[in-house]
Amino acid sequence: MISGRCAACKYLRRRCPSDCIFSPYFPSNNPQRFACVHRIYGASNVAKMLQQLPAHLRAAAADSLYYEAQSRTEDPVYGCVGIISLLHQQIHGVESQLAKTKAEIAVLNSLAQEPAQIQENEVEASFNNFLLEQDNIACGQYFSHSTYIPSNFM
Repeated sequence: MISGRCAACKYLRRRCPSDCIFSPYFPSNNPQRFACVHRIYGASNVAKMLQQLPAHLRAAAADSLYYEAQSRTEDPVYGCVGIISLLHQQIHGVESQLAKTKAEIAVLNSLAQEPAQIQENEVEASFNNFLLEQDNIACGQYFSHSTYIPSNFM
């Protein structure tokens, strides 16, 4: 061990052995990291999880435990799943926006290629219908957590 006790041993008020499972992942200069993990998972559970993993995966596991514990502290109901769900919703919204933009580009390109054959009102009406369909797809087919609702159900 480099200097003194690790954050876990300080928090638990015990002597830090040279082969302490916590010391590489919970350094003494960041005590709130272990406190947060301990509050959610408990020291013995964290030690068991780290011991069951190969040494090269322990650092990533400790980081993940800290992130999940921090998320659970900030949002006790959903934790990190709430953040993931929010990101999925944002991705879906941006994909819908991208589809609308591509459709608009396609309509404008078709207008530029054949201006005499297509009347402006017909194009505008078909474009508006397409946008309404995209909004229905974006808003109506998916319920929370991507549960599919058939279009004939609504």
